[in-house]
Amino acid sequence: MAGTGKERARHWQYAELPGVDLLRASYIQKIFVRHTHENFVIAAIAEGVEVFHHGGADQYAGPGALALVNPDTPHTGRAGVPEGWRYGAVYPSPELVAGIAAETTSIRGTPGFTSPVLDDAYAAGLVHQVLRAADEGNALAADTLLRVAVTRLLRLNGGPMPQREVRSAGARTAARARAVLEERMAEPPTLERLAGDLGASPFAVLRAFREAYGMPPHTWLTDARVRRARRLLDAGTAPAEVAVAVGFTDQPHLNRHFTRIVGVPPGAYQRERGSDSGPVLGGTLGGEDGRVGTGARKNKEADT
Repeated sequence: MAGTGKERARHWQYAELPGVDLLRASYIQKIFVRHTHENFVIAAIAEGVEVFHHGGADQYAGPGALALVNPDTPHTGRAGVPEGWRYGAVYPSPELVAGIAAETTSIRGTPGFTSPVLDDAYAAGLVHQVLRAADEGNALAADTLLRVAVTRLLRLNGGPMPQREVRSAGARTAARARAVLEERMAEPPTLERLAGDLGASPFAVLRAFREAYGMPPHTWLTDARVRRARRLLDAGTAPAEVAVAVGFTDQPHLNRHFTRIVGVPPGAYQRERGSDSGPVLGGTLGGEDGRVGTGARKNKEADT
């Protein structure tokens, strides 16, 4: 747990849960910078308190609560108490959540979570049980429990996500700026050159981009680089090659930003993602009460 004075994290995938990332972590001084996820975030707090800035305000999640973040939603993360926080999380893809919502709820449109924090010890326990089942290689249990958990969360705290419509001139400028940065990720233009190419002033681009994406262009670019780095690491590309491919100056530069957003270094991330089995964090995260089943696999931990 966080009180041990050691920060640990494991970020992995289980082949029998396609489209889902898995995480166990214990953090004390860790600070997640502003970032987004392509998937949903469903994080069940086991001990301590996590604070994350979301929707213009700090949100607090303690034991038995869940931190819930929709895809492409900027947020941060840090400890809310001196001893830090310990949690387990699943990151299901939008397609998986949409499929579950269509089958088990009356939500119409694109489903999402309406509140970023939900106090529901039962749902939090389901998340820990999903992680334990994945550790034990119990595919039937992992898949079943995940679907039950997502269904419960959508029924308690779900609704249609608002559709983003690009109507204003500022929104169109922001979208064009983003397209340029995606295309020129390894060698991005300066803000002045970007604005000139778009026929706007630098501050007009900056304001429009913040309004559309919740962060300035340079912060968004770092986040996008880490996203692309994850895909390359998943494909087996070496971290040093990934750093250059996405526009970081070298591997230490990639390591620093990757760890600040993902929570683990790229090397540890790649090792875990390439394995169907892996460590149980300190032997403490697993079932709904925080215990790991006797069948859980225990290997070397990835320390951050």
